[in-house]
Amino acid sequence: MRAVVMAGGEGTRLRPMTSSMPKPLLPVVNRPIMEHVLRLLKRHGLTDTVVTVQFLASLVRNYFGDGEELGMNLHYANEDTPLGTAGSVKNAEAQLAGDSFLVISGDALTDIDLGALIDYHREKKALVTVCLTRVPDPLEFGITITDDEGRVERFLEKPTWGQVFSDTVNTGIYVMEPEVLDYIEAGEQVDWSGDVFPRLLKEGKPVYGYVAEGYWEDVGTHESYIKAQADVLTGKVDVEIDGFETAPGVWVAEGAEVDESAVLKGPCYIGDYSKIEAGVEIREHTVIGSNVVVKTGAFLHRAVVHGNVYIGPHANLRGCVVGKNTDLMRAARIEDGVVVGDECLIEEESILAAGVRVYPFKTIEAGAVVNNDVIWEQRSQRSLFGPRGVSGVVNVEITPELAVRLSSAYATTLKKGATVTLARDGSRAGRALKRAVIAALTSSALNARDLECVPMPVARLQTARGTAGGVVIRTTPGVPDSVEILFLDSTGADLSPAGQRKLDRVYSRAEFRRAFPGEIGDLYTPSRIFESYIQELLSRVDVSGVSEADLKVVVDAGGGAAGLVLPALLGRVGVDAFTLNLGMDEAHPTESPAEQQAALRRLGEMVASSRAAFGVRFDAVGERIWLVDEKGSRVDNDRALLVFMDLVAAERGEGRIALPVTTTRVAEKVTDFHKVGIEWVSTSPDELTRVCGNKDVIFGGDGRGGFVIPEFHAALDGIAAFVRLLGLIARTHLTLSQIDGRIPRAHVRRMDVPTPWAAKGMVMRTVVEAAEGRELDTTDGVRIVEPDGRWTMVLPDPAEAVTHLWAEGPNADSADELLGLWAAVVEQAGA
Repeated sequence: MRAVVMAGGEGTRLRPMTSSMPKPLLPVVNRPIMEHVLRLLKRHGLTDTVVTVQFLASLVRNYFGDGEELGMNLHYANEDTPLGTAGSVKNAEAQLAGDSFLVISGDALTDIDLGALIDYHREKKALVTVCLTRVPDPLEFGITITDDEGRVERFLEKPTWGQVFSDTVNTGIYVMEPEVLDYIEAGEQVDWSGDVFPRLLKEGKPVYGYVAEGYWEDVGTHESYIKAQADVLTGKVDVEIDGFETAPGVWVAEGAEVDESAVLKGPCYIGDYSKIEAGVEIREHTVIGSNVVVKTGAFLHRAVVHGNVYIGPHANLRGCVVGKNTDLMRAARIEDGVVVGDECLIEEESILAAGVRVYPFKTIEAGAVVNNDVIWEQRSQRSLFGPRGVSGVVNVEITPELAVRLSSAYATTLKKGATVTLARDGSRAGRALKRAVIAALTSSALNARDLECVPMPVARLQTARGTAGGVVIRTTPGVPDSVEILFLDSTGADLSPAGQRKLDRVYSRAEFRRAFPGEIGDLYTPSRIFESYIQELLSRVDVSGVSEADLKVVVDAGGGAAGLVLPALLGRVGVDAFTLNLGMDEAHPTESPAEQQAALRRLGEMVASSRAAFGVRFDAVGERIWLVDEKGSRVDNDRALLVFMDLVAAERGEGRIALPVTTTRVAEKVTDFHKVGIEWVSTSPDELTRVCGNKDVIFGGDGRGGFVIPEFHAALDGIAAFVRLLGLIARTHLTLSQIDGRIPRAHVRRMDVPTPWAAKGMVMRTVVEAAEGRELDTTDGVRIVEPDGRWTMVLPDPAEAVTHLWAEGPNADSADELLGLWAAVVEQAGA
């Protein structure tokens, strides 16, 4: 006997899950419903099976193939248009070879004894045997009424309670003789219960009903879909679960990683090669698909998560379904009854209220509260670029495919035959993504000059020495599973906003240039780049007096790329240096804030115990530094900027210093004392670099550990800053604490206010209106200067749904009061 599996339905009631996936492929405990059906057929010896397909037929064919992996022989009968339940079987008549056959739905979950059904059919010598089951609520199903002998007397489709004479319903499983197909017109839309069966009954044909005792669930609604998962996990249905039961009711599939501190309360299921991090809590009836990442602190209860989903830190999921390839970012909250379609992006701190449906390929912006279905709306990404290049979670937001498209767009903005410099940090992700970038650039008729793993300042300087631009890949500071792809211009600076918009435009239109075979670019690696960097640095930055001062310093390379340059550099400078953490760990390319603070405390202890002049610690790419004074005390970033600029201004006595507008106005007191000027710039890194390229600029800093030494290169450079500081300390014979002590204290406070994207324009207009009569500075955002000299700055974030505020006053209380005042204005306008 052969079987016919009906797999052509659209499953409209299950949308948006079935918007991009046929219903038979919906996973139940990480296996498609239809796979459970096929395994049931195989258990009963029905290995020769015809599958009828219509809606998204190619997906069903591609998944199951010829059935060899299941030990079955599958054939397919394709419907160009829907033919109904009977018409689709008629369409497969040629493949049934004139034998008796069993018909079963490919989208219902069951463990009914098909062998007993077939035996009953043969015993009764029936033309058709309908498999029946008892349900508590028969309204949604077709009722079948039989006599004492089991012969069907009446079919009633979708009855009302006044028509309910029985609780036995049609499961859609039939055993039939081939003669029944003579009652169906080929190519016509025909149904069994509505068309064929009534005709058979009218003609007195032997149609019987068999009441089965097993499990049967018509997975036709979102509620029944979630119920089916729970029924499998609790053993109510006899199907195979792919995995190992590591604790009562807790199933973990092959290759899955579960942190020992994660809490798993069965029954639950973790799919193959998924990763459950520390502090995660997975509660009853939760099903995690394959290759899912669940980050620290997330909570899931009765959630069904399909494959390749990313669940961010502290996300909260309850009674919901999440489609494949969807990303739920930090602190997203998904309530009961929510269904999120495939390939959606739910941004940070979004809330999807109970019952909401989000259709595939949609983006929910950060902080949004969604109470209605999201069907047609789609917020396209405003810009690829954030504060530092293009950033995101590795292999979730930043994939090799994205790297190829981005690099192809970047290459398209440059001339054929140009050369681009490439570099990366010491991470594995950086290495993998850089290879994708190289492939894209060379196939777009550009030459790739690969520096491999180098400090960021080296990459910028090499880019500025005769190449058209650069691409650098680094781990996001403090976020080990995130990377940044930085695109540089020909000066080694980050792309300007105009350059970013040009790249963004090419990317969004997918207008990528491709090279002819003879135009494909070359790949080469230059030699002696560190020696060249050191030589140029020491020829341009004044280190006179260092060797004579007999300075002792403690240098912590931070386990990053700066360690590749520092040993040779320190030997050339002539300073007595005790070095730490010169080696790189590619599996741990960045530090958490807590790890960084602990490292600075250790650095301070070593400086104090060794009686060194100061200590310096580099970030992972050598771009920023943190300072510790001779007492072992940390010099905060804002104070370090004031100390450094005080030393430079005192020595130079002329020129200008470039500073972001968010810097304390104590800086003006320092520069006025030394008779130098200040060039206020925006917070954009490329703007600081651009201004520092002017001849009269003698120094620049961003207040976050980044310093620019213009006589060497107009870009942030922690290594050059360290060398410059060495010379300044050696020649002044002052300690860092002495210099810091002579600079007035600053009182700057900062706050971030969540602001929906759609409200940002309104927020800034409201701020300007509220500031009427006050002095306004619009260098970057809006800086409001009060009559008494206090100031507040309001700046919308270019990449996140948040508004940044800074306030400065003569004391902490005054600054806090001012910050609270304007924060209230922003919150009210953004509500």
